[in-house]
Amino acid sequence: MDESVPRPANPLVREKLLNAGLALFHSERFNAVGIKEITDKAGVPEGSFYSYYRSKNAFAAAVLRQYWAGIVRDHASILSDESTPPVRRLVGFFEALTRDRAEQGFALGCLGGNLALELSDDNQEAREELAAIMDRWSCLIAACLMEARSEQNVADSPEATELASMIIESWEGAAMRGRVDRCRAPYERFLTAALPRLLGMQATST
Repeated sequence: MDESVPRPANPLVREKLLNAGLALFHSERFNAVGIKEITDKAGVPEGSFYSYYRSKNAFAAAVLRQYWAGIVRDHASILSDESTPPVRRLVGFFEALTRDRAEQGFALGCLGGNLALELSDDNQEAREELAAIMDRWSCLIAACLMEARSEQNVADSPEATELASMIIESWEGAAMRGRVDRCRAPYERFLTAALPRLLGMQATST
C-alpha cells in the first residue's frame, strides 16, 4: 500500500468532533476551548483534528452548520405545517426552541447568539456561516409571516423579512437573558409579550 496516499475521511470521527465541538462551544466560551479539549471530548487523537479541519475557525463554521441542521431537522416542519394557522406555527416554533433550552436548565442560551458575541474579525469563516444561518432563519420566519398576512392575522408593516429579523433579534435577547438568569421568565416574556406585539397584536387571539 502506498503510504503517501492520504486516508479517506472517517465520517464517524468527523461526527464525534462535531458533537464534541457543539457541546463545548455551547457550554463553554469559544475562545476558552482548545483543540485538545475538543479531541479529548471526542475521544480521538489530537493530531487527527487537522485531517478534517484546517483551523479552529473552519471547525466553528462546521459546528454552526451542524447546530442549524439540528434545528431544521427537529423544528422547521412546525413552520411549514399547513394544517396549523401560520401565527400558531410561529408561536409553536419558538415554544419548541424554549423546550430545548429548558432541557439544559436554561444554562446554554443559543449557540449562534453566544458565538456572535465572541467571534472576532479574524473568525471570518465562522462569522460568514453565522450570517448565512441568520439569513436562512429569517427566510423561514418570513415565509410564515407572509402566509399570516395573506390571512390578515399579522399587521402589514414592516416588511416580512425585516419583521422576521426583528423577531429573531428579540428571541436572541431572551435567550441571552435566560442564560444569565437560568430561568424561563425571559422566554415567557418573549412568547407572551414581545412576539404578539411584533406580530401586531392581532396574533394574540389566533
